[in-house]
Amino acid sequence: MKVTKTQHFGIQRKMVASITSESWKNVPHAAFVYEPRVDKLFENYQKLNENRGPEEKITFNTVMLRVVVEGIKAAPDMNAHIKFNDKCLVGRVDTFENINISMTTILPNGEMMTTNLRDFQDKTITQMSDYIKDLRERAAKSNLTEAMYRVSFNKTLETIKDGKVLQAGLRIFRAKTGKNRIRHLKGKAKRDYYRIPETERLGDKDLEQGTITVSNVGSLYLKQRGTVSLLEIIPPQVSVIGLGAVQERPVVDIVDGNKQIVIGKILPMCIAFDHRALDMGDVIPFIKKLDEIFENPEIIDNWI
Repeated sequence: MKVTKTQHFGIQRKMVASITSESWKNVPHAAFVYEPRVDKLFENYQKLNENRGPEEKITFNTVMLRVVVEGIKAAPDMNAHIKFNDKCLVGRVDTFENINISMTTILPNGEMMTTNLRDFQDKTITQMSDYIKDLRERAAKSNLTEAMYRVSFNKTLETIKDGKVLQAGLRIFRAKTGKNRIRHLKGKAKRDYYRIPETERLGDKDLEQGTITVSNVGSLYLKQRGTVSLLEIIPPQVSVIGLGAVQERPVVDIVDGNKQIVIGKILPMCIAFDHRALDMGDVIPFIKKLDEIFENPEIIDNWI
């Protein structure tokens, strides 16, 4: 067969490959496809932007982040990390008060990076929007290879602490040699880069593991007509939520007391969870809270 292109893994692809491989090898996934009707929410969202300038507009993605946060508050067991030893069947689940959302950000150069949206449990929609805008601006000024190298280095140290010395040694060897070596900053370039304050670039806290992941698949292509049916759970997290794109579909509605088929706005979502830590009953409060918000979307006026 004729090879048209060969690309050796850079640090970003290495990290994605490592994390997702660990996920599918070790995590027993369970998933639920949730397809709520969001006509009322979308209408209220549009009203939020009626008197806002281009720089002040709130995105639907940000509104949905706040909706998801409310769901997590109603189902706090989803906001947790698991530690489990399958050899001796010993484990624990740590549930967190802080809601730190791991979410993929598309950078101006087209690259994708997962960042940590910290302490979103207390933020208004406006504060969330400002936070994300600042994060993207700092990401655009950051050396992504260097930032990811720091994350990878810290993960290697954790591997050593877990007693996996050989695995850590192989990682270090591969990072320093051959076609797959990582070309991170050195010497003066490195010193100059780290003189930049973290208020102007991404720091370790921006890239560390969150408490739960939200993947906005719908933002990649707004005209998509599919449904996310399963996403990988990023260890040690126990949940991931995938947001699709708002779609118009035929739905059954009550018109003048009679059932009729009308066109409604549907937002396909996927809720995947680690079955070692959670059962479907632990996720139901999340779904019920979102149902409540979609039926009474005027509540978002209080979140600004």
